[in-house]
Amino acid sequence: MPMPDSVLAAIIAGSATLSASLLQLRSALLREATRGQSAARRKGKIQLIILLAVVGAAAIAGFALSQWLTSGERLAQSTLQRELQARVAEISRTASQLELTRAGARAEIETGVLRQIGTDGVILTASVGACRPALVISAPGTASPPGVSAEVATPAARACTEAEASPVTLCATIPGSAKVTEVELFSRLADADAPWSANRFVPGQESGQARFAEKYSQSAPEAGTQQVCQGFTHWSADHARLVRMIVRYSL
Repeated sequence: MPMPDSVLAAIIAGSATLSASLLQLRSALLREATRGQSAARRKGKIQLIILLAVVGAAAIAGFALSQWLTSGERLAQSTLQRELQARVAEISRTASQLELTRAGARAEIETGVLRQIGTDGVILTASVGACRPALVISAPGTASPPGVSAEVATPAARACTEAEASPVTLCATIPGSAKVTEVELFSRLADADAPWSANRFVPGQESGQARFAEKYSQSAPEAGTQQVCQGFTHWSADHARLVRMIVRYSL
């Protein structure tokens, strides 16, 4: 810890006073040496005692003065330090409370938005093309059907079956803690203008060579989300279809 300026000044003043007193004592002793030995000794002893008393008193007074001068400064520094520590603690508490408030408000807003999305529903729409059936080509050497010449015979096309069609899977992402309340399914011809509400499907019901799976699947929550998936199969070779799924949930 650095020495205060007031203490250093008091030490310097005391040292200077002591040096001056020693010099005066030496001068006095030299002057008295020429006088009588007995009188000189007695007088020298008295002067020495007085000088030592003066030096001691000066040192004590200097030390006391320095302590008195620095006590106020130490008190002021201590008070200022306590005030600064109190201010820092108060700022830290305020910052923590503000951060907690912001985090709580943000979480509340996010939860409200997710609830509204769950009420409105997560909507997915996809387009499914017409099924492409395999062609039946007559083998070489096979007789043409009656009434059709070999030159004009063309490959015969056959309709798709449900087993041959490739299913399409629609998947909606919802919060991991959400509970599915409803899954609505719709399908209509790609070139139709009918409203979706008029083309609602029941899971597992076949309509227009199209069918949704009987049940939807739900994945395990991962990274705060989960997926709700529904399969759809379309085996019409004449028309493409649009499909739509709405997943509603609650938090």
